[in-house]
Amino acid sequence: MSEDERANLLGSYLRARRALVTPEQVGLPAGAKRRVPGLRREEVAMLAGISADYYLRLERGRDRNPSPQVLESLARVLLLDELEQEYLLSLSASRPRPRRRPKPERVPPRLYQLLASVQVPAFVEGRAFDVLASNQLAVALSPRLQPGHNRLRSLLLDPEEQAFHKDWARSTENFIAAFRNSIGEDVDHPRIVELVGELALSSERFRTLWARHDVRGLDGGTTTVNHPVVGELHLHRDKLPVDGVLLVLYYADQGSESDEKLRLLASMASTGSPAQQDRTSHV
Repeated sequence: MSEDERANLLGSYLRARRALVTPEQVGLPAGAKRRVPGLRREEVAMLAGISADYYLRLERGRDRNPSPQVLESLARVLLLDELEQEYLLSLSASRPRPRRRPKPERVPPRLYQLLASVQVPAFVEGRAFDVLASNQLAVALSPRLQPGHNRLRSLLLDPEEQAFHKDWARSTENFIAAFRNSIGEDVDHPRIVELVGELALSSERFRTLWARHDVRGLDGGTTTVNHPVVGELHLHRDKLPVDGVLLVLYYADQGSESDEKLRLLASMASTGSPAQQDRTSHV
């Protein structure tokens, strides 16, 4: 990404986050004739201790090198959490960045052995949520977890996947924010351009949430899904980085009803097709 493109991304991020902060949240009167959502530029500048003209230059991408102190002040005014502040700082041209060539995302051979041996739904994904490999139980949990599928695309465009997630609206918020965090400033990678372009054309939900510039992690946590055969499942999720890809595990509390349902799924999967794996998938 060029310095101009990075400056434009910084400006877009500031505009999006400014629109999400209300005057009341930062101790300012709302006023009766407010025409913009969130804070005005002058209000952000005043609260951050910088001139309104300088802040305008930042939003318009005319300043490529704001100091960390300025960005930290803006992060405070815009109520950014630690991860969001780190993302904001990463958009500054003052941070040295080694030139990277896009590398294919490949599954290390040892992960195929691990996928075949674990007794929980497990799969490997790339940073754009492309499924690169999976085991039988993952596919039994959701056929969209077969290699070749993209989890973000399925979530937004596949009606069955929308029914699968109990809280689809929250899931889309988390996935899109995690996607932006995962790709960082590398928005010109061909795979990212392709996926963002497709979703921007096909999904109003994606366009709305993408414009917010939310960033967050999606490494661990819990989720509730509606399986068409065994019903509701309460599952934990862990993501483990391995050689540039992520190993994702879903599991239930031992002895719980969801654990029993996963065992039932495993029994059903063992009588079906072999584990779904793709040793050549890459992006």
